[in-house]
Amino acid sequence: MALPDFLIAGVPKAGTTALHAALAPHPDLFLSRVKEPKFFLSSGRPPDTGGPGDVQTYQEHVWRRADYEALFDAAPPGALTGEATPFYLGDLAAHDRIARLLPDVRLILLLRDPVDRAHSNWTHLWIAGLESEADFLAACESEADRIVAGWADFWHYKRLGLYGEQIQHLFERINRDRVLLLRYRDLKDAPVATLDRVCEFLGVRTGVLPLIPKENVNRHVVEDNAVNGVLRGLLRAGGAVGHRFPVPLRLAARGPLLTLLHRKNGTRPGTTPAMREALLPYFSDDIALLEKITGEHYDDWLEVDRHATRAESPPVV
Repeated sequence: MALPDFLIAGVPKAGTTALHAALAPHPDLFLSRVKEPKFFLSSGRPPDTGGPGDVQTYQEHVWRRADYEALFDAAPPGALTGEATPFYLGDLAAHDRIARLLPDVRLILLLRDPVDRAHSNWTHLWIAGLESEADFLAACESEADRIVAGWADFWHYKRLGLYGEQIQHLFERINRDRVLLLRYRDLKDAPVATLDRVCEFLGVRTGVLPLIPKENVNRHVVEDNAVNGVLRGLLRAGGAVGHRFPVPLRLAARGPLLTLLHRKNGTRPGTTPAMREALLPYFSDDIALLEKITGEHYDDWLEVDRHATRAESPPVV
């Protein structure tokens, strides 16, 4: 039976891809070549409905156990195996599935300022042409309706940032000694020390990994104008029906549209004090719960104008 020894289990838009890439060269570790297999997000076949592009993503899920185990068949003898699916933390049902199937698993969680995380999530989907709301706060206001409509977790900009609630639920099922909490900034401010901390937690050699690769870095700027509106409309339409066509045809149709949409490069805007002031009341009680549960301090996340003195924009997303 080939099942993972550890999971990079959270959170989206907080450096999980970069951490996966950084750990992969370690001689004592084996990470699945499929990043985000999403096995524990369902107990069977994934849904066949959702928001723009969701069904195509569901088709990529590795949901059969035999297929999931096959991801780790190539691991060298003695190597610890792992995978990275950052949606596991936000899916409470996934906690139960993980605890049942992997009672001794170790979990690595990367946490990011929840407002910044939500904005980066919205930016990702906006740049992909799938998000219809040009205003970040308006998109957040649409979240409840989207959840009711069955849109996938990646559209839950605010809910995915309720780490206190999620970790409290996780700790009721997984011993906290088997959970490593990291912060997003750790990957930028102290990459080597952070990698050694992960290796020590996993029980493998430290001093082996020298850097965090730059992953998922792009400088595309998608303005809200008439041309881009047409392109985004076509991409959303494709997202709604693309699952019915073979992947090569799907990519061939989407590629030129994305090239046009991404024709302009520049600095991607971050959160503003107005955005933070609007959203922090949603997160404040949960941040307090997170501090109580973990014993860590996250009070800097409650600063409205924190980016005026310290921008949180490391080259890993």
